[in-house]
Amino acid sequence: MASPNLFLLYVEDTPKSVAFYTGLLGREAAVASPNFASFALDGGGALGLWARHKAVPPVAQAGTEGEIAFMVKDKAAIEALYADWTARGLAIAQEITTLDFGPTFVALDPDGHRLRVCLFDE
Repeated sequence: MASPNLFLLYVEDTPKSVAFYTGLLGREAAVASPNFASFALDGGGALGLWARHKAVPPVAQAGTEGEIAFMVKDKAAIEALYADWTARGLAIAQEITTLDFGPTFVALDPDGHRLRVCLFDE
């Protein structure tokens, strides 16, 4: 059975999103063109950024019905990322709070995609 290994986000401005994710992920894009870029992720997957106006078939609207989750080992790591991301100026959609699955917060990328930080599933 095939496993998902490329996660695509449709973006308005590919170079702007590449700059954002380069800083956030601490690595350069493995592939970069004017309308598409991808970043290799630990564990063998990749994050792709595709210019919304070039996507085929066309994209209906900006996506806010999903999230990219960054799972970390403990609450101290959540607090450290929160401090780092707020210092970088990321928009915060949800302050650190505790939900059914533990402490978490949500930031937004330049296109409004939700970036959740939470604990590893155990």
